[in-house]
Order: sequence, then structure tokens, then C-alpha cells
Amino acid sequence: MAHLSSSFSATVRVRLEDRPGAFARLAAAVGGAGASLGAIDLVRVESATKVRDVTVLAADADHLDEVVAGMRELDGIEVLHVSDRTFLMHLGGKLEVRPKHPIRTRDELSMAYTPGVARVSRAIADDEAKVWTLTTKQHMVAVVTDGSAVLGLGDIGPAAALPVMEGKAILFKEFGDVDAFPICLATQDVDEIVATVRAIAPGFGGINLEDIAAPRCFEIEERLRAELDIPVFHDDQHGTAIVVLAALLNALRVVGKRLEDVKIVTTGCGAAGTAITKTLLEAGATRIVGCDECGVLHVGRPGLTPAKLAYAELTAPVGDRGTADEALAGADVYIGVSVPGAVTRSGIERMNDDAIVFALANPSPEIDPEQIDDLATVIATGRSDYPNQINNVLAFPGVFRGALDVRSRTINHEMEIAAAAALAGVIPADELAPDYVIPSVFDRAVGPAVARAVADAAVLTGAARDDVDLSLAAG
Repeated sequence: MAHLSSSFSATVRVRLEDRPGAFARLAAAVGGAGASLGAIDLVRVESATKVRDVTVLAADADHLDEVVAGMRELDGIEVLHVSDRTFLMHLGGKLEVRPKHPIRTRDELSMAYTPGVARVSRAIADDEAKVWTLTTKQHMVAVVTDGSAVLGLGDIGPAAALPVMEGKAILFKEFGDVDAFPICLATQDVDEIVATVRAIAPGFGGINLEDIAAPRCFEIEERLRAELDIPVFHDDQHGTAIVVLAALLNALRVVGKRLEDVKIVTTGCGAAGTAITKTLLEAGATRIVGCDECGVLHVGRPGLTPAKLAYAELTAPVGDRGTADEALAGADVYIGVSVPGAVTRSGIERMNDDAIVFALANPSPEIDPEQIDDLATVIATGRSDYPNQINNVLAFPGVFRGALDVRSRTINHEMEIAAAAALAGVIPADELAPDYVIPSVFDRAVGPAVARAVADAAVLTGAARDDVDLSLAAG
């Protein structure tokens, strides 16, 4: 059965004949087309008709068009207007800037701007550290993209990426109380991107790189981390890795296995796959086998790109060769950040008992959970309509909140692993279950728990600034 989603919903204004059964025919047509009715509102009553707003949920854009077309064909029912609810939410953009202090009098104007603001600027010029307390820098993050790897859409350019970056900024505010601003760059040149971000960095407390294609994203992040004294975090890499590690730690507790003992097979060795692998190794994993569409990545395999060769050297699988399905023999964990069909049921059948399967390709997982629910004990996906959703919003708002709280100069491996442990710990041990190994994105305990752990780790590793109030990171 197709998954119906509010992402593909519309409010349809219809005029129906005012007689028994008129609306029932409309409802039957919507249901018969495989869609679902949501809200139904009466707009007005006319002499022989009624006008209603009817919300319809469909599976995708084409399905929604088919449902509306079917409604138009019904006798006695006139479709007056169709409003796509997702597009309505985006009208005029999703962000705005509001002052924290309203300007109502001449005195307030003179303090917020000239001449009073000059005194504040002079204070920062004399002691640059004061920029952290006297400006938005203390709670402002730049969300930077070149539009080259946006969601599942690929290289759609900076203008088309803007709605996604706006959405990211909303999530920062909603789940971490961090203000964020979208920066969409009209270049995919590494040198230009690095130079631009370096130039705008003084106005921000952190840089979140977003939807930049591999391998370019690796060099951009590495160079910016070396050149800037504020956190630089590529969320597609590290946010994903943090949430995957958190879910895996809890999944292993459910099945009674240890990270250092299990065999892990991955498919997808791009930005997310590489970061997940590095994070799992940092956390204690000892045997990871990475695969691409041609099978196991190993040092002796001809034709590897430099990035894939580096991945093979990082994991160095001993004796594992062949396809991803073949590599799953004797595995305890499968993690997919690749494409639908990357593995099959026969591959999952080769895994050890109490298998853990994270099929994270979105919207279509590497393998449908329904195909393997009798084989795997714990299944996670990137989708909200299945249990155990691996969603980066569980990580990045709290990570930046914690880093900003202690004015961290970077986000290091220790801070990322601390974030994962804190995220996993949000679920009490006695509540862990195969279908509950990662908290809900709406669990309000997540952001503060992750922020506290990140701040503590920043202090312990020396990433926090010396002039910060370290009581902010007190345990």
C-alpha cells in the first residue's frame, strides 16, 4: 500500500449540489483513487449548493494530480480551486528577521543604532572577544550549500536549494534554539567556496555545510576547519554518523552484542558512509566491510577512486570479497546509505541471528522493511512512517547549541561521540525495544542532552575558549 503523506496534500475547494449523497460520492472517489480525506470545512451555503474545502492526502505529486483530476470528472461537483499545502507553506519563504528589542522611541533608536552603537563597536575593536557577548555571533550559524547534492534531487543549484536551507534553519531554531541563516553559493569551485565562507565567518559562531557533493565536501570541510576558529560541521557526514552510532549503541543493547565484537557491512561510501565508518571506528568498532555497486572495497581492487581507496585502507577487510549480499555472510549489522536494491532478502538471510538492519536510503530504503521483518531483530530507516527513524535533526541542533554555549573552536571526534552517547541515553534502559532504539525527533529531552554532552566534551578536550564561563558546561 502506498504511503500517504502531508507532503503531497492539497486543499481542494469544491462546489457540491446540496442534496443527500453528494459528498459521499466525492469521498468514495477520493478513497477509490487510493488517497485519504483530511480536514473538511464548510466555506458557505448557497441557494442550491454548498462550497467546502476538502484536504486530500496522496502518495506523491503524480498521485495527487490524478486524485484531483478524478474529482473534476464527477457530475454535480465543481472543483473551484486547488491549493498545494506544501507550496502554501513556502509562499514568501519560511524565515524572517525580527528585532529582539522593538524601536518605539528616539532614545531606543539612538541606542540600537547611531550614535550609541558606535560605543559597542569600539568596545569590540578594543577587545574582539566581546563580539561573542555583544552580537548575534553567540547564537548564529551559517547554513552553507552550493546546491550540488540536495536531498535526493542531486545537483539542482543554489536557488533551488534555498527552500531546503530555510528548512534547515527552522530546525536549528525549533530544536536547538540556535539562529541560522541560509547561504546559497553560486559556485562549485572549492577555492571560491572556502574563500567566501572564510570571508563571512566573522558574523557567525559556527558553519554548517549542507548538501555539498562528495568528494568536494571533504576538502571544503578540511580546509575550513584548518582556517577558521569556529566550528565547521558537514551535517550530511557527521550528523548522520552521530545518529547512526546512537541508534546502533541501543540496538546492540537490545540484542545483547558489543560494538567491538560485531561485523558491520555498509553500502554507500560517499560523504555519509565515510563519516559513519570513521565514527564507528572511533567508538570502538573493529570490523567494517564497505561496499559500493561493484562490491566490497578492498585495497587490491582495481579502478578505485582516491576516496574509495582511502575508505578501503581505513577499513582493510580481511578476506571479504564479492557483492554486498555475499559480504553479509556472518554479519551482525547492515548499514545502508546508498540506493534501493543495494541488498536483497537473500543477503540478509546470510546474517547472524538477531541481525540489525539500518536501511537509510530515502525515500526508498535499500530493502523494504516488510521483506525482512522476520529476519532482522532491529530495523531502522530514514523514513518517518517506520519505527526507528534515523533523522539528523536529532543531532545537529544540540551539537551546535553545545558548541556555541562554550564558544568552541571546533567540533571534534570526542564531541561527536559524546553527542551520540547522550542521544542514545535519552531512552531509559528499561524502555529499549526493537522498535524503539532512537528517540522521536519531537522528544524535547534530546536537544538539551546532546548540547550538554557536547559542551562538556569541548571543555575536556580543550576546544572551548579560555574566556568562556565554564559553568556553562558543568555536569
